[in-house]
Amino acid sequence: MAPVPKGATVAVTGSAGFIGGWVVRRLLDKGYRVRACVRNADDGERTGFLKAMPGYASGRLTLHSADLDNAGSLDDIFAGCHGVCHVAHVSSYSDHEYVRMVCDHLIESVNKSRTVSRVVVTSSIAAVMSEADIQEFVRRPTFYEDRYPDEENPRRTPQRQGYSMGKVIAQRAFSDAAEASGDWDAITCCPADNVGPILSPHQKNMGPWQHNIETMLLGKYNQNGGYRPWMIVDVRDDADCHIGLLESVHVGNGERYIAWSTDTRNVEDICADIDRLLPELGHDTPEVTDPFPDRIKAREAEYRAIWAGCDLRNDRIKAVTGMEFRPLDESIRDCVESLLTVAKVKPVLREGFEHRVA
Repeated sequence: MAPVPKGATVAVTGSAGFIGGWVVRRLLDKGYRVRACVRNADDGERTGFLKAMPGYASGRLTLHSADLDNAGSLDDIFAGCHGVCHVAHVSSYSDHEYVRMVCDHLIESVNKSRTVSRVVVTSSIAAVMSEADIQEFVRRPTFYEDRYPDEENPRRTPQRQGYSMGKVIAQRAFSDAAEASGDWDAITCCPADNVGPILSPHQKNMGPWQHNIETMLLGKYNQNGGYRPWMIVDVRDDADCHIGLLESVHVGNGERYIAWSTDTRNVEDICADIDRLLPELGHDTPEVTDPFPDRIKAREAEYRAIWAGCDLRNDRIKAVTGMEFRPLDESIRDCVESLLTVAKVKPVLREGFEHRVA
C-alpha cells in the first residue's frame, strides 16, 4: 500500500499516554491533521496538555472519546483518515482472547473506513527478546527484527509472559487482517525503554522508566529484574519512528521494526547520571535497593555478563526512516527537567541545595 500522504489525517489511539502524546505532538509539528483518541475527552487531567497544543485551537487537532473494548467506537473517528497509529495499551495482556477482541474492534473500524492505507501498531521490544529462559540470550544474542522469543518454551505462559505474548498476537492479527483486506498495510513498531520529557503531570506514572527516574529523584529505587540494563529510546525519537513508518515507501505489510538507540546503561548508573548531568540541582544520589532473593543475587555476575554479550541492532529502522537517535544523556536530562517543571516533583537534595520554585 501507499504511504500516508504528507499533511493527511492520522488517528492516534492512546493519545493521552507518554508515547501517544508525543506522536500527536510530532504529527502536528510535521503538518498533519490529528484525531486524538482518548478514553474520556472531558478528563482535563489527562487531556489538558493536548488541548494546549497549537493545533487544537485551529481545529487541526481534534479529541475523541473511544473505548477500545466496544466494537464500533472508532468507526466515525477512522472514517476519512489516511493513517492510524495504534499506540494504546489494552487493559490486560494475560487474557489473550481479550487482546484479540480489541484488535478485531480496531481492524473492523479500519476496514469500514475505506480510506486508511496504513496502520502502525505499537508493540514492544518484549515481543523480540522477552525470554522464559535467560540462557536463550546466550544461544541467540543478536536482537533484531527477525528474532522472536522462544515460543515453544513451556514456561512461556500468559501468567508469566502475557505482555510479550499479547504483543506478538496483536502484531500478527493486524498483519493477517491487512493481507486479507488488500486495501491497507500494518507495520509494527517495537520500542525499547522509553525515556525523555513528559508532557503532562499524569504521564510520570504512565510507563515504568520515567516513573523509575521519579523514584530516583525522591531517594529510592530498585534494581532491575534479572539485572537487565536499561535499553533506551528517547520518547521523541520513538514518536518520530512511528511517523517515519507511516511515511516510508520502503516498508511492507507484516514487517516490524525495533525503535531504540542501542545505548544501554545499568540502573544504578542511570541514577548517578542525574547528578553528573545536572550538578546544579544537588540531587542526593541514593543507593540502589536490591529486593531479590539470595539465589538471584548469587547469579548477579552471570546475568550481567549475559546482558553484556547481547548485540542490539537498529539497522533496519534507520534504513527505512532515516532516523538518527538522541544520546541517552540528553534523554535522562530532559526527563528529569520535565519531572521537575511539569510534574512538580521535589527531589531529595544534598545539604546546601534548595528547591527552586517555578
